[in-house]
Amino acid sequence: MNDYEIFNAGNVVLQSGITFRDAKLAYKTYGTLNADKTNAIIYMTSFGAHHTDILWMVGSGLALDTDKYFVIIPNLFGNGLSSSPSNAVDPFTGDRWPNFTIADNVFVQHKLITEIFGIQTLALACGWSMGGVQAYEWAAAYPAMVKRLVVNCGAAKCSPHNQVFIEGVRSTLTTDPAFQNGHFVSRPERGLRAMARNYAAMAMSQTFYRQEAWRDAGFSSLEDFLVMSWEANFLKRDANNLLAQMWAWQHANIAANKRYNGDFTAALKAITANALIMPSVTDLYFQVEDNRLEVEQMQRARLLPIESVWGHRAGLPTANKHDAAFITGAIKELLNQD
Repeated sequence: MNDYEIFNAGNVVLQSGITFRDAKLAYKTYGTLNADKTNAIIYMTSFGAHHTDILWMVGSGLALDTDKYFVIIPNLFGNGLSSSPSNAVDPFTGDRWPNFTIADNVFVQHKLITEIFGIQTLALACGWSMGGVQAYEWAAAYPAMVKRLVVNCGAAKCSPHNQVFIEGVRSTLTTDPAFQNGHFVSRPERGLRAMARNYAAMAMSQTFYRQEAWRDAGFSSLEDFLVMSWEANFLKRDANNLLAQMWAWQHANIAANKRYNGDFTAALKAITANALIMPSVTDLYFQVEDNRLEVEQMQRARLLPIESVWGHRAGLPTANKHDAAFITGAIKELLNQD
């Protein structure tokens, strides 16, 4: 039995112009919505993740305190729980999957929280990595609705270097012979394992590996870390789903819509949320400098880098208590502010 709910969003006109019929958004809620519906937090999933993979700061007394807040986690389209290549029906099977943009995701998430829960104000929009990209989209698309914003190791658009990184990951995965005519016709085990090792090189910092910090996460050797953390993680995901999510990530840009017509500065200036932007100082593809340039254009934003050797994974510190405490403290402080 599934531990999540399904929002039947109906027919959704995507930014591409295609109407995706019978769109299904998987979501999970934690805590209780208060009477005036002002204690809601939306917390988005990251690349390759389900809602169960990002729960480290959801719960009683934690950063997203379920004694105080009603936390909604919508699953990204393409992650296997929401509408995805792996559960698609004709005519959107195979290479005919119509890609969802980040804006398409947030549009349906907005329908969920307004139509199902009647929520008009969010106490916080937040997320790590691709979840942070969605949080940025929320703050730019619905500025009057988002009171606070937290982005952990994410950005308002996919930078050129980030796009190159994704190209490398995609190219590694699609060298598997199971990739035919634009999609995978069978499970590409070799491709998934190769992708995982490629990904591991950029996700963690050089210092992380030099200091053998993987030992702090309970791994007995570097090879053990690569196999049990990285290969094991991607082997449990559907490769076509991963490609769909890569596409959305690579095309992310809060200004790529009719509201802002490509004016990235205007989109940033429109964000009115009390914003906390938290990059990792050793992140190799969501860099501090990208966030610094974004924060300069925002009305109420603070740049708070995470001093960590864990690279991109500093923003999801499931095995890193120091970074977890830093992020938790910062979010709790923000939630106490107007």
